Amino acid sequence: MLRCCRAAAAIAAGRAPRSLRCRRGPTMAKSKFEYVRDFEADDTVLPNCWIVVRLDGRNFHRFSEQHEFKKPNDDRALQLMTKCAQTVMQELEDIAIAYGQSDEYSFVFKKKSRWFKRRASKFMTHVVSQFSSSYVFYWKDYFKDQQLLYPPGFDGRIVLYPSNQNLKDYLSWRQADCHINNLYNTVFWMLVQRSGLTPVQAQERLQGTLAGDKNEILFSEFNINYNNEPLIYRKGTVLIWQKVNEVITKKIKLPKEEEEKEVEVTRTRTKVVPLHCDIIGDQFWEEYPEILAEDS
Repeated sequence: MLRCCRAAAAIAAGRAPRSLRCRRGPTMAKSKFEYVRDFEADDTVLPNCWIVVRLDGRNFHRFSEQHEFKKPNDDRALQLMTKCAQTVMQELEDIAIAYGQSDEYSFVFKKKSRWFKRRASKFMTHVVSQFSSSYVFYWKDYFKDQQLLYPPGFDGRIVLYPSNQNLKDYLSWRQADCHINNLYNTVFWMLVQRSGLTPVQAQERLQGTLAGDKNEILFSEFNINYNNEPLIYRKGTVLIWQKVNEVITKKIKLPKEEEEKEVEVTRTRTKVVPLHCDIIGDQFWEEYPEILAEDS
């Protein structure tokens, strides 16, 4: 009786000998509860399409206020976002390119990617969870004097683009949005910070103005040429894979010598590199044709 109890306990714990484990019949291998898997929706995305996962900060207006982000742009926040995006790309190497601005980032998976069997929920949850955890983990590296008061939230969506032109138009749309928002925010905060207007007054002043009007306000009232503002503010951040030469120091022991000697060694690595450039025109895509290559 004692031996039978021990055998049963070993089977339950997964420690049973092979001879005991093999006695289980085919009817025992499948639980009667497995029918619930039939309720899972098939969310496999279409083949041969670019898979774009875009995440956005949730209630980031409140988050930025409570953590005292600098206006109109906080370099610490932008650099942290880029660090998180680089971490995502390094973990999920099937991402061909990413683009970010403000509190959003878009990740473009290769058309032929077979990651997660092309399940939409897997793509989205992996990207958002990796990004969110990285944001908390790396916070202290960028906001050294600002304690993280509560964890941020990010939501995501997934969109498919069947052609290269569709994808280029999508990224152009996001960069155009970056320009529009940054131009508005730059003028708005100048009116508040330097002209003493209230946020409501600044909003009323800018209501109905065009891009040319905003540029004129910046130049005539604040002596700011918008075209001279940093590219990271005006163009956002593009992340691509590039081969980079790194020089490292190694200790080696030469023949007939007792002590090790330090020597510099150059090695080539593929890294995620941030760029701040125009992606609406053709020049970027002509310079980096491998991003849209059919075998990518």
